[in-house]
Amino acid sequence: MSDVQGTVEPGFESVREVFEGIAADEARDGGAQLVVHHRGRPVVDLWGGDGVDGDSLLALYSSAKGVTALVTALLVQDGALDLDRTVASWWPEYAAEGKGALTLRGLLAHRSGSIGVEGGFTFDEIIDDRVVAARLAAHRPYWEPDSGHGYHGLTFGALVGEVVLRATGRTVQEHYEERLRVPYGLDYHLGLPEELEARFAPALPLVPTPEQQEALDAEPVVPGSRMSVAFGLESDPPLDLVAYGNARAAHVKAPLSAGGVGTARGLSRLYAAVAGPFEGRPPLLTDETLAEFSRVHSKGTDLVTGGENAFGLGLSLLSTGYPSLSPRVIGHSGAPGTQSFADPATGLAYSYARRRFAFMGGPGAPENVPLIEAVVAAVRARG
Repeated sequence: MSDVQGTVEPGFESVREVFEGIAADEARDGGAQLVVHHRGRPVVDLWGGDGVDGDSLLALYSSAKGVTALVTALLVQDGALDLDRTVASWWPEYAAEGKGALTLRGLLAHRSGSIGVEGGFTFDEIIDDRVVAARLAAHRPYWEPDSGHGYHGLTFGALVGEVVLRATGRTVQEHYEERLRVPYGLDYHLGLPEELEARFAPALPLVPTPEQQEALDAEPVVPGSRMSVAFGLESDPPLDLVAYGNARAAHVKAPLSAGGVGTARGLSRLYAAVAGPFEGRPPLLTDETLAEFSRVHSKGTDLVTGGENAFGLGLSLLSTGYPSLSPRVIGHSGAPGTQSFADPATGLAYSYARRRFAFMGGPGAPENVPLIEAVVAAVRARG
């Protein structure tokens, strides 16, 4: 990545310096965008790298989970959904194989155990949430529902989306378009129009260093493990995440687990609307809704990844990974290393997006740590 362009407001020059340092690291070549809002105002808008500008549309993968969770939060806020009602009360087929007692709350907190199916999904299946939902409904869970949590990497969106469709008669994509994308002018898409495809900068595969390759070889994903099931490695052939993110068919179908396409500007604007008043509108969520969705619902060892994490309702509680952030921070990461969040305590919204897959980039590329530290320091200095 090179040739950083864009703007920062006075007081945020250090953020640009950190971003330029990242851009100078050829190992991360491929391009990136960084946008920050503070108290509703854009204070950082930077980009750099071959084939990337501020308007480039990128594959933002699991950022779609966060957007899906925010749409669900609006529907709960409206009274259209009840967190403590069972999933099967809207979707009777889901009660099969001992899943009938699971609530929407448990589903949103990654506690269902419906992380995949035996033999995996074909590519055409995994990009079609209705097909995924039907197969998951009939399949056994990979642990007793609500007994623990594990990251539902490729199934979260299909599950939540099916509940929303059954309960409201409309898809998450339709709610998002009407309630969020159009009124807030978001350059983030759950279903990319064909006329915007020319702006898409394809995701690029990881180019590991020798040390990174050694680490990958030392801990391969075990066939048949929950990790293998949850990330499409049981499929024949195994799911290629780079090809998945770049496929026009996936851009059209917009699978809600990992099908988001957009810009850092789009996600930062969305989370700015969560962080506080934005462009003459009140905060997107009421204090009550925000408190419920940001409260810890799952914490500890993830039954899929084996790592330690924490979830609210569909949203990651990011202060566990970024100590400089307040406990109220909510958002979602995504391959290839994207990170986006809102901090209502400080009015901060942040979005970093990149093209090339980062090493262990699912929870957010490692450069997010110094970038976030620089942003938080600038916000604190501003007062």
